[in-house]
Amino acid sequence: MRYLLRHTTHYQYSGAVTLSHNEARILPRVLPWQDCSNTQLVITPIPDRMRERTDFFGNRVVYFSIESLHESLDVSVTSEIVTRPRASADIFSNISWEQAVDELRYDPRQTNRDTLDARLYALSSPFIFQSPGLADYARGSFTPGRNLVDAVLDLNQRIFSEFTYDPEFTTLATPLHDVLASKRGVCQDFAHLGIGCLRSMGLSARYVSGYMETLPPPGQQKLLGADATHAWLAVFVPGWGWLELDPTNGCVPDERYIILGWGRDFADVTPLKGVMTGGGDHTLSVAVDVLPQQEGTQGQVRDLV
Repeated sequence: MRYLLRHTTHYQYSGAVTLSHNEARILPRVLPWQDCSNTQLVITPIPDRMRERTDFFGNRVVYFSIESLHESLDVSVTSEIVTRPRASADIFSNISWEQAVDELRYDPRQTNRDTLDARLYALSSPFIFQSPGLADYARGSFTPGRNLVDAVLDLNQRIFSEFTYDPEFTTLATPLHDVLASKRGVCQDFAHLGIGCLRSMGLSARYVSGYMETLPPPGQQKLLGADATHAWLAVFVPGWGWLELDPTNGCVPDERYIILGWGRDFADVTPLKGVMTGGGDHTLSVAVDVLPQQEGTQGQVRDLV
């Protein structure tokens, strides 16, 4: 699939900002199944300093600082994305979930690098704490001896079927046990919930941030700026790799999904964060477009990043 991706963030402040330092994680990753080209990043006011780096998790991060008085901030990125099918599960993924847990706990001196790296994602993190309640919910899918992939697919489908998407119910600070008790939330909550369940069973799971192509109602045109960032998760399958899951939609991500980055939870992949002097109160608006492109279509942007 070929897409033109646009993501614009606008901050409006009630007072003047004299100095701000920011980090943006809005540049898509380059992956074996995902190419990113012709990227244009525009920041207004023009930053006094700006540089790109790669963080601990391999995500692309742009640091920028603005040292002049300003009452608004606009950050816009446009990029051409080409996605291909993810690798399919194979014979090496045909293990029980108990075997996967044992391998993650095995002597690190006799374990391959991929498994060693995955152990980081088996630990609690700022937004996700292992708990008996999460483990109890997960056990409905993780019956003794069950195949790991079958178990995680079942958990993914249960969250999709049993929980209600409700953008008014939760905030970033809503604890996972409230999401579990109410069975309500948004994609970020459902990704955190799935990760918490898997980690509480002794498995490794990571948070994935990105976009998904959405379609308008039948007979209607797609509204510009109506798309949004999306969140899902990936579980580590020893001997094979990372299997992505989208509990919000009850499916396995495919070429319609564009990955920005991944980490332990949302805190590791916040799209834009920073500190500033002054500014007072602020309002935030975000517009996202994931626009399908025909093969051979060339975007009208320059490669600046």
